[in-house]
Amino acid sequence: MSTVTDETSPLDAAIAGLPRVVDLLAARAEEHDRDATFPYQGIEAVHEAGLLTLTVHPRYGGPGGTLADTVRVLAELGRGDASVALVTAFTLLLHAEQARTSGWPAGLYRRLLNESRRGPALGNTLWADSAEGPPTLARRDGDGWLLTGRKTCCTGAEALAWMAVRASTDEPVPRTGTFLVRGESAGVEVDPVWDQLGLRASAGHDVLLRDVHVPSEAVLDLRAEPDQAAAALSAAWRDLALAAVQLGVGRAAQDWLVRFLSQRTPANLGEPLGTLPRYRAAVGELESALIGAEELLGGLAARIDAGDPSAVGRTGPIQLLVTRAVIESVQQAVTLTGSPGLSRRHPLERYLRDALSGRMHCPPEDAVLQAAGRAALARVRPRGA
Repeated sequence: MSTVTDETSPLDAAIAGLPRVVDLLAARAEEHDRDATFPYQGIEAVHEAGLLTLTVHPRYGGPGGTLADTVRVLAELGRGDASVALVTAFTLLLHAEQARTSGWPAGLYRRLLNESRRGPALGNTLWADSAEGPPTLARRDGDGWLLTGRKTCCTGAEALAWMAVRASTDEPVPRTGTFLVRGESAGVEVDPVWDQLGLRASAGHDVLLRDVHVPSEAVLDLRAEPDQAAAALSAAWRDLALAAVQLGVGRAAQDWLVRFLSQRTPANLGEPLGTLPRYRAAVGELESALIGAEELLGGLAARIDAGDPSAVGRTGPIQLLVTRAVIESVQQAVTLTGSPGLSRRHPLERYLRDALSGRMHCPPEDAVLQAAGRAALARVRPRGA
């Protein structure tokens, strides 16, 4: 666990512990990927370093990590194990939401923080309803609500202490809000359906809710019309946080490629592949793409932290550009290494699978491009208008 001195803030201490945590995650990543088992030890390491509560606000006794801090940390964790980084991301987003809105009742959030002091207390906001069933519905039950539905792609499902479930009411004029549910609540069942190409240890299972009782005080922001500004800021944090995980995968792939090219010495060459101009230029191409992605992420995160309203609407295209850059970089690394890059004896093929699977946590590419196109067209007034 990181040591905090009089001269070291909790935030600095947590970030200082990143290299050790990344090494620990990398050591177990292949095992958890192969077996599709949840990385409890990795999550414990993130917790012990103080990184799982990075975004808890100082008014609650936390380090107050910003979006820029979050992006930096998740990119590093993604180098070690993208699944652990993804699970961490959703917990950090939950705390960041509370820092911005103070939406959780004081007693419930204090309970979450107390649990976080004793060990990892994971949380996630469950948005996506199953395509095969009706949307998640809340109906009145005395002084509370009963939740019924199936949420899908719930990262970390088997280990979540808290689920922030998005649902609509069955009222004549439906309202939508967030219903806080304990992971072990009666009526909550995890359906272990997660069996993806990549991010296999992230446990993105379905969560079934059958008449789960939620007290009225555990329902947040129940309203007929959404708060568009708050929703946009939440989406911006999510876009950049998940793009940072992807960026970590790209950097991990590049790290492995550089080691491979520095060591691989064909008999007919007599020196490592990395000495050849062709390979040096190819690595330079990858490095340039990843530097660009890093600067886009870090710069936009800093603008959002500074309160720049124009930055919030740009995160969708930036997430798309980062995801494309990472996938193209990892695919190029595989091309440069040939069959070793696709061998399960090496981690590059896992990085490729993780990079490709990261797409499922992004909005559809066409939707992002159409939104960006509409915004661009709206800025241009017809001549004479």
